[in-house]
Amino acid sequence: MTSQTSIQSLPVIDKFTGEVIAELPFHGPSEVQAAVARAQAAFPAWADTPAHRRSTILAGVAAGLDRRRDELATLICREAGKAWKYSLGEVQRGIETFQFAAEEAKRLHGETIPMDASPAGEGRIGFYLRTPLGVVSAITPFNFPLNLVAHKVAPALAAGNTLVLKPAEETPLTAKVLGETLTDAGVPDGVFNLVYGDGPITGEALVTDPRPAKVSFTGSPPVGARILKMAGLKRVTLELGNNSGTIIEPDADLDRAVPRCVMSAFANSGQVCISLQRLYLHEAIAPRFLEGFLAATAALKVGNPLDRDCDVGPMISDEAADRAESWINDAVKEGATLLAGGRREGRLIWPTVLGDTRPEMKVMCQEAFAPLVSVVIYRRYEDALAMLADSPYGLQAGVYTRDIQKAFAAVKRLDVGGVMVNDTSIFRVDHMPYGGNRMSGIGREGVRFAVEEMTNLRMVCFNLE
Repeated sequence: MTSQTSIQSLPVIDKFTGEVIAELPFHGPSEVQAAVARAQAAFPAWADTPAHRRSTILAGVAAGLDRRRDELATLICREAGKAWKYSLGEVQRGIETFQFAAEEAKRLHGETIPMDASPAGEGRIGFYLRTPLGVVSAITPFNFPLNLVAHKVAPALAAGNTLVLKPAEETPLTAKVLGETLTDAGVPDGVFNLVYGDGPITGEALVTDPRPAKVSFTGSPPVGARILKMAGLKRVTLELGNNSGTIIEPDADLDRAVPRCVMSAFANSGQVCISLQRLYLHEAIAPRFLEGFLAATAALKVGNPLDRDCDVGPMISDEAADRAESWINDAVKEGATLLAGGRREGRLIWPTVLGDTRPEMKVMCQEAFAPLVSVVIYRRYEDALAMLADSPYGLQAGVYTRDIQKAFAAVKRLDVGGVMVNDTSIFRVDHMPYGGNRMSGIGREGVRFAVEEMTNLRMVCFNLE
């Protein structure tokens, strides 16, 4: 599925041991252009493939991923550094995403339009159809090397589009196995194409090629802004960052909230767009909550992600660990209190909890993408909502309360893509609309909603007079 020509090697390392576990070709502009050409040539036949056939193939992909479940989980542990239990969970989500896509492939439809609602429409019948866009360019991040890839590949294929995918250079092997699974399930040659490389060379060549009709990108806001400038007259979906927060009210079920918040802050070493980064605790429950939270944080096992009892594995790179360590140290120098963690060994950052943070600190106002959470104690719910809303991002937020009025106050007040009531910002299932506002992105994923963004509306009008 990829060109054999490469301009250099792309080594893939085990993020815990540092061992090189694979070498892939590095694809430059010429290989990207060839991949787009293959996708363009394959589009007419795939777009004409009956919906039931596309559905059967996508269901076959889900079954194929299920057969390779342990292989994929092991690969994610090694190339992404994600703990085994979370890697296995990601594989399950990837399977489910393709199952949803198999169902959505059979639901593509338009609707009738009451033309005679206008006097000019009398004597006419109108309806619209949904049609595939053409070639979709997809660029995916390292932190979910299967499921965030699936969220671009599965809906694109369900809608009848062809695709060129550039996975993150740190984690391309999972996408390679997915490509093999697609072929085994019957996806025709040229429908799915992989290119390997970095953002400045491979990614930019894919974004600037004039032939694809859409770019779907998940990554950082600065890169997303650059893609918008480069993409030209293409559809663009951007899933970007967040500095997610959750409020804990006095009536919250702390026995459930405490372990959920620990997982939400430190799963995948905090390298999740909707990781819990800002934790707002009402003063009435803050001592009890913190006692349980810090004890559970201290009990987390940090180490080799392949160990079945590992909770926190390594960060994706030395540079990412350097950045996290620097932000923690800067916060402490600026007056924050280190309540837990702060330790580093290589790419391992121990789960870190900070108190006495201020809104202008980087650990509060920017996306940390690291295993660190800042605790803020508040007195009034309105103040907590205001602090949570004080962000340039707008992806997801959480609030724990049994008070329906307070829950709906959060829904009304917070300019985010999703408000999770009695859960943290990290909650997501793969068929819900998912995406953010402002610096958190443009558009929505979730299979049905991605399919809609990967189709055109074609209006049809019959004049019966």
